[in-house]
Amino acid sequence: MTTQQQRGGKAAPVTHVTTNTGRILRINPADAAGAAAQAAAKSAHPAAIDPARRSDVLFRVRRDEGHELSPWWMIGAFLVTSGLVIALLSGVPGIA
Repeated sequence: MTTQQQRGGKAAPVTHVTTNTGRILRINPADAAGAAAQAAAKSAHPAAIDPARRSDVLFRVRRDEGHELSPWWMIGAFLVTSGLVIALLSGVPGIA
């Protein structure tokens, strides 16, 4: 594998491919043509599987643009959980 300094300081264009396990790979365009033909021959799975929709992923969901979860829900959940812990611990005798 050559480094950027060995090639004269110019970065080669790369594409990013996500595998079925969610791993992101960098592939050079020159290698992509031969690798794509081999991958198509080997895999029986469709090429566009969304890693966030796998059965072993529990809480990661890709939402449409504009339908993301508001950060205020996380802030509110933190405050409610903190208040609940403080309320429960205030009933424990012997704590100053």
